[in-house]
Amino acid sequence: MTKKRLKEILDALPFTEETYPFDEVTTVYKVGGKMFALYSDHDGKGLSVNLKNTPDNNFVLRDMYPEIKEGYHMNKTHWNTVYLEGSLEESLVVNLIEESYHIVFKSLTKKIKTSLENQS
Repeated sequence: MTKKRLKEILDALPFTEETYPFDEVTTVYKVGGKMFALYSDHDGKGLSVNLKNTPDNNFVLRDMYPEIKEGYHMNKTHWNTVYLEGSLEESLVVNLIEESYHIVFKSLTKKIKTSLENQS
């Protein structure tokens, strides 16, 4: 998957915000002020994206796919790093992105959700 395609997928999700809180090469996507994805390709291992998921799913995904590792510089229980230059199907990556987004969106307060929905 290319960086351009990854960005298209992330930008298509409602209420997202692209930010650069750490440096100019690590792109962080937030919903309601909370991070659900961050990507970069400056670690020498190619393009990767960090995504949130449930602890049980994270362990299963890491066992099933060599391109999915514990979240780099993240809480290893809740985050995975997904390397995108391997053999993962795009549909799997899209599902993982959407799952991360939904986990974070569900955790937002009712006030924040209402505010986001009123902006559209």
